[in-house]
Amino acid sequence: MKTFLLLVYSLAIFQTLVAGASIPRQFQTFSTTRRQLNATQVQRELGTQVSNTTVIFGPGDSRYNESTTRWSLYAKPRIQVVVEPGQASDVSIIVGYCNENSIEFLAINRGHGNTISLGYFNGIQIDMARLRNIAIQPSGESAWFGGGVYDGQATEYLWDQGYVTTTGACNCVSMLGPGLGGGHGPLEGLYGMISDNFRQLHVVLANGNAILVNETSHGDLLWGMKGAGHNFGIVTSFELNIFPRGPTSWHYHNYIWRGDKLDYVFNAFNAFHGNGTTPVNMTVNFGGFSMNTTITREEPIIWWTFAYRGTAEVAEQYLAPFNAIEAVYHEFGDVPYPGVSLAQGNGEDDFICQDSEVRVIRSTAGLQVYNLTAEHQIYDGFMQRIASNPKLAAGCTILHEGYSTEAVDNKNPNDSAYPFRADHHLMLIQINVPPGNASVEDAAWEWAQEVTDQWNDGQPGRPVNSYVNYANGFEPVEQMYGHEPWRLEKLRGLKAKYDPENRFRYYNPIIRANTTTVN
Repeated sequence: MKTFLLLVYSLAIFQTLVAGASIPRQFQTFSTTRRQLNATQVQRELGTQVSNTTVIFGPGDSRYNESTTRWSLYAKPRIQVVVEPGQASDVSIIVGYCNENSIEFLAINRGHGNTISLGYFNGIQIDMARLRNIAIQPSGESAWFGGGVYDGQATEYLWDQGYVTTTGACNCVSMLGPGLGGGHGPLEGLYGMISDNFRQLHVVLANGNAILVNETSHGDLLWGMKGAGHNFGIVTSFELNIFPRGPTSWHYHNYIWRGDKLDYVFNAFNAFHGNGTTPVNMTVNFGGFSMNTTITREEPIIWWTFAYRGTAEVAEQYLAPFNAIEAVYHEFGDVPYPGVSLAQGNGEDDFICQDSEVRVIRSTAGLQVYNLTAEHQIYDGFMQRIASNPKLAAGCTILHEGYSTEAVDNKNPNDSAYPFRADHHLMLIQINVPPGNASVEDAAWEWAQEVTDQWNDGQPGRPVNSYVNYANGFEPVEQMYGHEPWRLEKLRGLKAKYDPENRFRYYNPIIRANTTTVN
């Protein structure tokens, strides 16, 4: 299956080049990379140019494993040398050094990327972990964040100062990784996605130049950074809107149901969400199908978690239809906003945030409503895997994410590169596969594609969309970046202007490299 997918990926590249005569030639050529880099040599050549707080090390250093360990082993980039810039100004110097020496570079923060294109990388990792400053501005309306800031850090710090901002729902994930691809999260119904709240960004371009990107300075690039930013540069810091923190207490409610309640659950969800009219303070819910052998070994459970911005009394009125469905387990409580991720299982110490020794196979879809026929097909397919391949089934989670979306819907979709504002639900099948087991991995890919097809077949007439931060990289470009021709033409024009040699091509790139080998 993997070989087939790589062939499809390569054919997609070929078709793009044949059909896209308007694509400049520079997108088809790539600089070579030193096959073997030596950390001592890089320290000697680069170390004297950067600040004394920058560190450079290779595989022989005790810090190497911690810096290069990733959330998933799938398509793991080959990191020959790690550079951790101590100051934002160091990033330009590092990129310039890489260019002068024909070395590929990849900026990372927290290591949660999980797409095929990462597996093509071989070179220097620029780890943003030392750039984690947060500075609230005197107006109290925005803050500057270093390029290495992550969700839990930002949420905790701002809450203690009386503020909140738009982040993802998982404490361990970076702000910029999701943010540059749009950035869904609990507060999007009130304030929009992460990218909707970018005021300005300090960006290092592929040629090493550092620029300020805002509405009056490189305004065209600001459009691209809001949804396709991985393709254009390294963000060393960014100014983001912040907001008064609001209610001091949030309510959560977690449920587990058995499979015979599937119809009741999804009918309740479609009524609850109202195809994009979710109550704005009913901020985020997610759940789905997975195995829990403490409850049953015979079928997947249906589990779900809700977060409400406000009191239990109001929240439970909205949740009454779900309370009416007999559950085998439920729990609820009230916590400050920074405690919501922990209550929902997304804290830094929770299982979902741990670095992995498995290859995570996944596929995604974007929906407006849940189709009961599709959900039955997906659940029945899970049951079939329990019988035929229980090890595969044990590692699978079929995830459904729902948000209040008012502020996202209210944005003009033409004002940013993020293309899929009409998708109210993000779907994700995720299967953990031990390394070195090709037959299980082939079965995982087959299952992932089956589930994605069932979700998409359940909404006939709608285009097939893939949230770029969840995409596996085998999807067509338009499926990640938008189906409108003008949108793709604009993105390609920005690539020609700001990254003519396509140096930023390792995270679901707009212009794909003609490469057929992957880790």
